[in-house]
Order: sequence, then C-alpha cells, then structure tokens
Amino acid sequence: MTQRRPFRTASIAVVWLWLGLFALLPNLGLLLVTFLERGESDFVNLVFTWNNYARLADPVFIRILGESLWLAAASTLVCLLIGYPFAYAVATARRALRPWLLLLVVIPFWTNSLIRTYALIIILKSQGIASNVLMALGLVDEPVSFMYGEFAVFTGLTYTLLPFMILPLYASIEKLDKRLLDAAKDLGASSLRAFWHVTLPLTLPGIVAGCMLVFLPSLGCFYIPEILGGAKSMLIGNFIKNQFLVARDWPLGAAASTIMTALLVLMIIGYWLSSRRVALRERKGADTGAGTAGRTPDGAHDMQDGGDGMARGARGRA
Repeated sequence: MTQRRPFRTASIAVVWLWLGLFALLPNLGLLLVTFLERGESDFVNLVFTWNNYARLADPVFIRILGESLWLAAASTLVCLLIGYPFAYAVATARRALRPWLLLLVVIPFWTNSLIRTYALIIILKSQGIASNVLMALGLVDEPVSFMYGEFAVFTGLTYTLLPFMILPLYASIEKLDKRLLDAAKDLGASSLRAFWHVTLPLTLPGIVAGCMLVFLPSLGCFYIPEILGGAKSMLIGNFIKNQFLVARDWPLGAAASTIMTALLVLMIIGYWLSSRRVALRERKGADTGAGTAGRTPDGAHDMQDGGDGMARGARGRA
C-alpha cells in the first residue's frame, strides 16, 4: 500500500493540475471578461462595467433564451420518455443480451456527431426519406421538407443526445435492488404503484444526471441549429458563437456563457441533492430493517416467557 501512495498522489496532482489549467482558469478568465468593456482594436478594454449583464435584458436575447430553453426542455423530455423504457428493458434483460442492447446505444459514438447531423439532411429534405415515405403512404400529395425549422433542430438534438440519457439511466436502474420491488408487491402494491413509489425515487439520480447531460448540451449546441435550422433558428449557442467569432463582442458573449454556467451549477446542485436524498432513504431503510431484525428475537422471547404477565395485565385492564 505504501508503494502505491506516490503514484496515487501524482495521479491526483496531475488531474487537479489539468482541471486547474484548462477548466478553472479559463472560466475565471471568462468571468473576468464579463465585467470589462468591448474594445475597438483589442478584444476588451480594462474598464470595469456591469453593462454586459444589463445588455442581456434586451428583448432579442430574452426571446433567444426562451426558444433555447423550450427546445432544450422538449428534447430532454422526449429523450427521457424514450430512454427510460429502453434503459429499463436493457437493465432487466438477460445478461447475455445486455451487451448487444448496449451496443445499439454505443454505435452512434463510432461516427462523428457532425457527420450524423449532415446525414439527417438525407432524411428531412424535400426529396428525402421521410418525404418519400409520406408520399408512398398517401399522406401528402407533393414533397414536403422538414428542414430549416424548429422541428428539424428538435429532431437533431433528440437523435444526437439520446444516448447520453440512456447510459446514466441504465447505470441507475441496473444497480437497483430488485428485492425492494418484490417486497412492495408482497405488500399488495401493483406494478404501477411499485414503480412510482420504489423504482422512480431510487433511480432519481440517474434521471437527473441524464437530464443534465441532455439539457445543457442541447442548450449550448450551435452546429445542429446552423445545419438543420438555417437562418431561421437562432439559439443561445449560436448567439454566443456569433459574439465571439463574428461580432467580436467578447464581453457580451462571456456574460451569456456565464449565465449558462450558472444553469450548469444549479443542475449539479440538483443532482447532488437527489443523490443525497436517495442515499438517506436507503440508509434509513437499512437502519429500520436492522432495528426490526434486532428486536425480533427479544420480542419472541418476551412473548414466550411473559405470557402470564400479559394475561394478568389484560385482566387488570378489564
């Protein structure tokens, strides 16, 4: 054990150094830029101001933020509704079948997400697969295009981020103690009631983690709206990208990025609270079970040896 400590200490130090240099310092620098003025020749002027956050109260930005939140929330909800049953089916399938089902989830990662987004154009364009199928079924009389609108962006976000919902859900459901479900059914609970009161609360950390892994990337993603949404779709990710690369307004882009970082922190706090709640519930259940098990022999002994005393007490109360 003593020989492994230097390696462990060095590994932890390298990780902390990496996070400090490439995560903490850039975010601190971004936060500092939000309080500086935009420069004409330079990126920023070293003049303190709160104006960048005040500019985010503009109705245009509020509308962009509202549309971004709506699309991100809708994509997250659909991913949850699709991903939870699939993750549950994978977690409860036979062990020999689980790797093959998980392979279906992992396969999309073998191809770059940008290439997969361009591949969606083949399905959504006017002469694409979706339009041809609708015409073959007689639902439409002429080719219809699903491109360059909210539906195309919503489809792209859901398709791209669905695996990020399934994997944490699978990890949470797979480690669920099945004996708790059996106990709930033995106590008379239906399958729906057992799911609502046992499965769902105990898998809440997986739900929160999956929603966090889908909501935040869909909120900040900019290449999917640009490819599938075109000029009609301006989300907060595109807004931030344009401020840094097109308008060269780094303070405003940094302020918008800080708002997104604050949302990330809030979701992390929510994940921590849900995990803590589940841990406390499991610990309380374990303590209750242990206490009940510890009292059973004493109770049985008292019932066996104290029958006369119980009878006398009953006669006295009568």
